Amino acid sequence: MKRGNVIRIEKKIGDECLILETGKVAKKSDGAVWVQYGETIVLVTAVISSAVEEGGGGFLPLIVDYRERAYAAGKIPGGFFKREGAPSSEEILSCRLIDRSVRPLFPKGFRNKVQIVVTVLSASESNWPPILSIMGAYLALSISGLSLSETIAGTRVGRIDNRFVANPSDEELEKSELNLVIVGSKDGLVMMEGEACKVEDDIIAGAFQQAHSWIQELIEIEEEFISAVGKEKKEFSLYEIDVEMKKKVVAFASGKVKAIGNNWNKEEKNAHMEKIKEETLEEFLTEYPDEENDILDILNEFKKERMREFIIKDGKRWDLRGSDEIRSVSCEVGMLPCAHGSGLFTRGETQALVAVALGTRSDEQRIDGLRKEEIFKSFMFHYNFPPYSTGEVRFLRGPARREVGHGLLAEKAIVSILPDSSSFPYTVRLVSDVLASNGSSSMASVCGGTLALMDAGVPISEPVAGVGIGLIREEDKTVILTDIQGMEDYLGDMDFKICGTREAVTALQLDMKVSGVSIEVLEEALSRAKKARVFILDQMEAVIKEPRSQLSSHAPRITTLSIPADKIGELIGPGGKVIKGIMKETGVGIDIDDAEGKVTISGSDEEGVKRAVDIAKSIIRGPEVGKIYSGKVKRVTNFGAFVEITPGKEGLVHISRLSDKFVKNVSDVVKVGDEIKVKLTEIDEMGRLNLSGKGIS
Repeated sequence: MKRGNVIRIEKKIGDECLILETGKVAKKSDGAVWVQYGETIVLVTAVISSAVEEGGGGFLPLIVDYRERAYAAGKIPGGFFKREGAPSSEEILSCRLIDRSVRPLFPKGFRNKVQIVVTVLSASESNWPPILSIMGAYLALSISGLSLSETIAGTRVGRIDNRFVANPSDEELEKSELNLVIVGSKDGLVMMEGEACKVEDDIIAGAFQQAHSWIQELIEIEEEFISAVGKEKKEFSLYEIDVEMKKKVVAFASGKVKAIGNNWNKEEKNAHMEKIKEETLEEFLTEYPDEENDILDILNEFKKERMREFIIKDGKRWDLRGSDEIRSVSCEVGMLPCAHGSGLFTRGETQALVAVALGTRSDEQRIDGLRKEEIFKSFMFHYNFPPYSTGEVRFLRGPARREVGHGLLAEKAIVSILPDSSSFPYTVRLVSDVLASNGSSSMASVCGGTLALMDAGVPISEPVAGVGIGLIREEDKTVILTDIQGMEDYLGDMDFKICGTREAVTALQLDMKVSGVSIEVLEEALSRAKKARVFILDQMEAVIKEPRSQLSSHAPRITTLSIPADKIGELIGPGGKVIKGIMKETGVGIDIDDAEGKVTISGSDEEGVKRAVDIAKSIIRGPEVGKIYSGKVKRVTNFGAFVEITPGKEGLVHISRLSDKFVKNVSDVVKVGDEIKVKLTEIDEMGRLNLSGKGIS
């Protein structure tokens, strides 16, 4: 439908209406699309600079920003400033989903700066904004006048009661065994991210098939919208390397690269390429002092061609492995005495040191997002990628988007094997420090995380491992590569990270460097990954087969008790007097969840925790007639002593019952602060406690 300059189409999809509109808002951008599904609305804009970025390096200057406005959920942001601040982890993950979906679509040599900005304007719990944002990003780029290589769309896939569900709501996801974001084209899939609650490979493959069919419907809608807009494509100057320089470099270096023998080991090949690089730069930098990046690009293309030639023609990889061969694996646990658990996982030249810290409920992470209710996370996985891991020099700053994304992927891989909070009431934080990287450091972090959890004594259901699967596609020949190293990721066509147990998948991430990959290839990749996981898990279990029977002596001790609603006030006491007294006496921390009726007692001293538990239990049970208590004298009168037998519960020991002997003056027998043993003899009709010190040895 067209009204003036406004183009709008509406399509019924499922139970909701999808609305796409342009020409009404954000008119200064090159492309702006209003995407609405149900009550969820995102505005996606694209702006393309007119100038080509100089410097080469093969880098596409694409910036994707995804921002959630708190008003979208009718909320005011928390914190002192009361406005949105730095992007959250969820927002960063959404940025990455969009970036990874559209980046492969740009023509080679495109060097104009591009910025995609997604603003979430309205968010319901039924429809997830990032899915609409992927569609909006593609459409905003398309109507900006840019020619993209193919049409893409995305969907979210759940599985409830053995049935696949498209774009499940937050409520449905709580019951779903799958949560996958899948982006595809007409011919295949181009991007994927998600988690699974230990789901078998054939079900995962079924999700791919179902998602691809849903994506086709969305692509038809997108094409109808683009056709209705009818904007002419712009001509953008693609970055090209100086022709004369390229001829000279090719003439000088191509023969040297082709001289690399297929039986040379990796070190010999890398040393030869480094020598070629030095000789080539020495030869041409005087004549072309500003073209170093372009010269290196040409050499990289030679290296890429030679690497792929080895794989396609000779069946040998750069490091002489076969296509399904895994690099050498080594594992170690317990290296960090003060951490609650640690694991060092090494695969080839990639190495991750992962440590676990166990905390209490007060250590949970509060998530202040667009959901109506606050969310508290009791499991976190953080990933660090320091510059020395790749032999580089750069400033250490806060975590980059890649680090946040890899940490969240590892978190998804492991969360399904953790015990529930009722049996293990700890907050768990895993931290992976990548000590060396040559491919699949995130998957090494998953393996190291499993080792660390078992070393800490966390009762996981079973171990998890991860592996990266690659692809080389030349004309009609396709080779799948197991356990890709850095060069095969950088110069290859696919990076498919798959995590899981021996029998099932727990997390996935797919990125394509070329047009979409077929589902048949992905099914074979899943099969390869399962075989690789079993091999890796064998190596891990040779070092530690199951979680240790006891937690580290440095870990806090936590006990959870159930408490009736009418006893919560007694445990807290007037102004918190009782609970504060218990914590001061025993040195523990106490959290009360009155909604669930739970008391969590934690502390570093096991004896202190036991003492606090006994006190709390006595309060929950209430005073028991006939039971002997060790109490503290709180007041002394001329007719007896008032003794506190449990926090907040005092009773009277009459002077006639203080001792088996005659007592003339109470102060002759006890004074304030004394610890004495007494028996509860009666609870009268007014609830008063009558105590006795007679007959107690």
